[in-house]
Amino acid sequence: MAKGWRVNSKFFILIFLLLLVVLGVRQVAMSMLAPVNPSADSRDNLVRVPPHSSTGQVADLLKQQGLIRSSRAFRLYSRFYNLDNQLKAGYYLLNESMSTPEIIHILVHGKTASKSFTIPEGYTLAQITGVLANKGLIREQLFKDLLAKGDFNYPFLKNLPPGPRRLEGYLFPATYNISLDSTEKDIINAMLAGMDQQLKEIQFAEKAKALNLTVHQALTIASMIEREAKKDYDRPLISSVIHNRLRQGMKLQIDATVEYALGGHREKIYYKDLEVDSPYNTYKYNGLPPGPIACPGRESLLAAVNPSSTKYLYYVAKPDGSHAFATTLKEHEENKQKYLK
Repeated sequence: MAKGWRVNSKFFILIFLLLLVVLGVRQVAMSMLAPVNPSADSRDNLVRVPPHSSTGQVADLLKQQGLIRSSRAFRLYSRFYNLDNQLKAGYYLLNESMSTPEIIHILVHGKTASKSFTIPEGYTLAQITGVLANKGLIREQLFKDLLAKGDFNYPFLKNLPPGPRRLEGYLFPATYNISLDSTEKDIINAMLAGMDQQLKEIQFAEKAKALNLTVHQALTIASMIEREAKKDYDRPLISSVIHNRLRQGMKLQIDATVEYALGGHREKIYYKDLEVDSPYNTYKYNGLPPGPIACPGRESLLAAVNPSSTKYLYYVAKPDGSHAFATTLKEHEENKQKYLK
């Protein structure tokens, strides 16, 4: 009995020692995969993973920047979970408080560092260029060159003549998140893709065709609505005025087109401004201007191809930003007397 107990005790001691070894190895492994600095004051690091980098090269890069404890542990972990061929190139914002598995997860899923910019509805190409240049996201002249003659593969851009105004109205106004290594062409493509998505969602081309308009003409109307309307509920009504005037062969007389012809926003349009000799001056020339005068948002795009059914031919702005609409010139003059004081 005593002998059997001694045999069993040796066995249990051996198991216990093996368990200690396993636990020790696990503890070491866990410590090698732990964050370099788990404290709250750990710092961010911007890391660039070059294209075609091997797992070993990425591991060495991260070790050199003090973001992981062991490049060997990084490689072994990646290999064990079959992730070593899935690390993606790009710029990453990594923190010393991240564990090695957390960092690998970010690199595998391509959660690259990014910057954002917002283009408000109704901005012109000149204003968009200014926003991006001020944020340091573009080289201004290169951006302008691409706007004028860059190659972009979207069906709604076919047959547009080259020139500085070629993409006026075609860059969709929204907030965009872009990677830090985005080029000027990438940024333009992102905004063109935004417009492409909107046009498809609202069946813009089909609805424009039903109104005997090209996409370019309908987008031009949308841009005028965008610049004229302050209230969403006015947009389909302003659209109806534009469509009604076009059908009757009347000059559109849109103040926003005069502002565009003059090269920028005016607090007030004077009679002398209405004489500016520009094809964009709809007080001087019949029909639509040559192209959009700003980038329209979704509501203006919808209104352009879904005008309200009215007989309105005139409108005037009220002090609250809404508009008073009229069918006759007499009614319009009365509205002007009432609201333009």
